[in-house]
Amino acid sequence: MKRSSTLFLRIAVICIGIPVLALCLFLLPQITEEANEAAARGSDLAFAIYAILMVMYVSAVPFYFALYQSFNLLSYIDKNQAFSDLSVTALKKIKNCALIISGLYVVAIPFVYVLAEVDDAPGLILVGMAMIFAPMVIAVFAAVLQRLLQEAIDIKSENDLIV
Repeated sequence: MKRSSTLFLRIAVICIGIPVLALCLFLLPQITEEANEAAARGSDLAFAIYAILMVMYVSAVPFYFALYQSFNLLSYIDKNQAFSDLSVTALKKIKNCALIISGLYVVAIPFVYVLAEVDDAPGLILVGMAMIFAPMVIAVFAAVLQRLLQEAIDIKSENDLIV
């Protein structure tokens, strides 16, 4: 396969990772400072803000691990090893990372509900639900690709044995 197509995908993966990095480096520390000020004032909402921030920080780890696995997958494609067990393993890891991220945000939904009740912002719950279902879609897509790739590898190995 031409390297230019995987180069475009590598650039796309980098462009996906940069906004999350910017969020973790710039926006989340500002929210942490505001949560510290709310806790100093004795606000009862500080625990909800801290819980949501913790989920957001922790979910960055499997997110970047999944991006790393996608880089690995693209390198396997470059090396003409797309139909190998390494690719299936990379897809399985991407699927597991997406499930972990989705599970973390399921844990955060009650805290989002508390904030939405206080601020009278029901749209906040929809944003929280989107953070659950987007990784879930990625997990299902990766699982389907993993299954199809495994079946293709099995068919290829059977054909190699026949010839």
